[in-house]
Amino acid sequence: MAKRTQPQVDIVALFSQIEGMKGVKPEIIIDALKDGIIAAYKKQYGQAQNVEVVYDETTKQFLIYSVREVVNEVFDSRLEISLKDARQLNDLYEVGDKIRFQEELKDFARSSISVAKQNVVRRLKEEEQNDILAEYKKFEDEMISGIVDRVDDKAIFIKLGRVDAMLMKFDQIRREHYKIGDRIQVYVSKVDITPKGVRVYVSRTAPEMLKRIFEKEVPEVADGTVEIMSIAREAGDRAKVVVRSHNEKVDAIGTMVGSRGSRIQPIINDLHGENMDIIEWSADQATLVRNVLKPASVNAVYTFEDGSALAIVPDDQLSLAIGKRGQNVRLAAQVAHCKIDIKKASEFDESEFENAADLDQVETEVATAKEEALTAIPEVDLTETAADQVGLEELLGDIDVDLVAAGEAEAPEDTEKAEDEDAAEDSEA
Repeated sequence: MAKRTQPQVDIVALFSQIEGMKGVKPEIIIDALKDGIIAAYKKQYGQAQNVEVVYDETTKQFLIYSVREVVNEVFDSRLEISLKDARQLNDLYEVGDKIRFQEELKDFARSSISVAKQNVVRRLKEEEQNDILAEYKKFEDEMISGIVDRVDDKAIFIKLGRVDAMLMKFDQIRREHYKIGDRIQVYVSKVDITPKGVRVYVSRTAPEMLKRIFEKEVPEVADGTVEIMSIAREAGDRAKVVVRSHNEKVDAIGTMVGSRGSRIQPIINDLHGENMDIIEWSADQATLVRNVLKPASVNAVYTFEDGSALAIVPDDQLSLAIGKRGQNVRLAAQVAHCKIDIKKASEFDESEFENAADLDQVETEVATAKEEALTAIPEVDLTETAADQVGLEELLGDIDVDLVAAGEAEAPEDTEKAEDEDAAEDSEA
């Protein structure tokens, strides 16, 4: 019958305490102890390929066995036993049989026990780190709330439960100031295991954090009716958010802003006054560039095959288009995903850009002119009278005539050129 020794009970009790403190599952502790005992045996005898460790669930004891093969001639007494010696134990043993001999933990040297403990502690630490990693990995690319535990010149240390996160200086909003005990929301950009344990990387400046805030505050963003196409921000100062609606009855910009700013104002307040430009998305790059440069007015936009764009603005709008320290055009370029150059109208020579790749520019400007005309006459009611309807048609007709006239201004020159070419061909003939 297997013998049971008190030292093993003490080890189990010790690691039961560890389970309670660290939250490691019992089966993990049992496996760690088995590995530790095998490591101790290897330290004691120089090998461990013939060791079996069994855990008795009923008695909560570990039973250690060394296994030896019955042979005619013994070459290694640690792995083999002679047939003669085996038959002293039982007359039925034959060559090739395996006999288990129980070992006792108390018979191991102190150094061997130390190796066992080191292996167990290491294994438990690894399992604890893996458990924490799995727990917090699900928060990656999401927002999480924590408590400020410590603040210094380099970082804000935040308690997130089983781990602490460091909000580094470059991930903090410049105007924000926190003290110990404050609750803080952060965006989890990455969770990873480092030599110092599980590290949760958090930020309050990431554009993705703003997206998560809108998903929380605006139901239409959460359910996908309104989609955030792109975000660029200089945290705490200004952000540009490009949105589109997947429902023609839902106004994307109005939905984001809310009645009298009811939806966007709490977000601005939470981010300590970070200004928001909510921008309508367009598949047409020229239109998108025009939109993202707001609040500046734009006369025309030229796009090129390399993906860059040139915006022509009124002279008095140049500084507004560029923004303070270049902020407006910088954020516009980031949110539109293209390089944007700006030129004032007085310095623009259209003949230099005849090869511009924006073939839809004239149509875009026609549509824009019509929209501006409509918004300029809000008193017109399209459904009231036929007379009002006629007046509107005349107004739009004038706009089209003006634009066509502008396009036809170059027609005589083209006609003359064509006639010259025809004459040249006739003379050659």
